[in-house]
Amino acid sequence: MRIFNHYVKTHKDLFRFQKAQEVHPHDKFLYRVFMKKWPKTWTPNKITAFRVLITPIVFYFIMMQMYEIGMVAFLFAAFTDALDGSLARSRNQITKFGMMFDPLADKLLIGSIVLLLVFKYFNPILGFSLLGIEIIFILSALFARVKFKTVKMANIWGKIKMVLQVVAVFATLSAILLDAPNLFTIAAWTFGIAIGFAIVSLFAHGV
Repeated sequence: MRIFNHYVKTHKDLFRFQKAQEVHPHDKFLYRVFMKKWPKTWTPNKITAFRVLITPIVFYFIMMQMYEIGMVAFLFAAFTDALDGSLARSRNQITKFGMMFDPLADKLLIGSIVLLLVFKYFNPILGFSLLGIEIIFILSALFARVKFKTVKMANIWGKIKMVLQVVAVFATLSAILLDAPNLFTIAAWTFGIAIGFAIVSLFAHGV
């Protein structure tokens, strides 16, 4: 905690709140249903950090083949991605830190599941493609931060990619639990479409 507080003090520009340029309809819905009385001390950045902390728990449940609990834990972790973004836009609490680490938290969550499930139940090429595109995302964001001192917000294509990946993981876990081969096919196609949106997202960012 002391190290984090020191980081905050020495990088105040990363934690300065910015006004949202646009608040989406789903942001208003989530805010009214889940976050209207949300404590102001629980900022979007803390929700992002929470997602990073629970990712190893999700990883453990799925690694131990406790798929029922793992599915619930995964969906909860993925849902926090929608919460922190909507909270940031609804309360004008967008920060450069959030813009950098929110996508990273997503990649840690999805990447860990890919390692456990995709390489086990699908063609390894699909697994390498999913991990490879996420690594490219991380490297491009790091390059922009170090070389150009800029932080880019996730675009609509990247958000669609994340939603598709969550759907694909859910379909995979459902296929395992229900012993439904057709769901594996749906999951594979959904992962593939997610890769397509990821590539579009990269070019939209100018990579």
